[in-house]
Amino acid sequence: MPAFITPHDLKPLVGQEIAASDWVAVTQDMIDAFATVTGDQQWIHVDIERARRESRYGTTIAHGFLTLALVSRLHLQSVQIGGVKQTINYGLNRLRFPAAVPAGSMIRTRSELLKWDEVGDTVQLTWTIRVDVQGQDKPALVADWVLRHYLNERA
Repeated sequence: MPAFITPHDLKPLVGQEIAASDWVAVTQDMIDAFATVTGDQQWIHVDIERARRESRYGTTIAHGFLTLALVSRLHLQSVQIGGVKQTINYGLNRLRFPAAVPAGSMIRTRSELLKWDEVGDTVQLTWTIRVDVQGQDKPALVADWVLRHYLNERA
């Protein structure tokens, strides 16, 4: 895929996986910072020794919403839309967390274009995003994410 692709170039690609991001590490430092910002200090995320003893994962795990927060970074790393004035996050139609992300794991997104719609002066793209965890069969996250792209005059 080119570095930048216009929304109109994507229309014939509905139903196809468009891109996969690079792998990125989810570190304990990231998990701790997210816990501090959100106030979610549940032991499964921040208490390494207790998680080692009591957790079914044998280690701490990332918050589901931390994994979700990384989707934007990872998706934009692999799918870059050009010919638009502005892009807004319109929301999620569906979101599931089928598997955990253990601290220290490598994750990536895979982006499938689910729907392409014109809505006024925007092209609304709905993506099925899957977050893979290296070495795991089940994805950590599956979501249908809606982005609205406000077009330049002749994008």
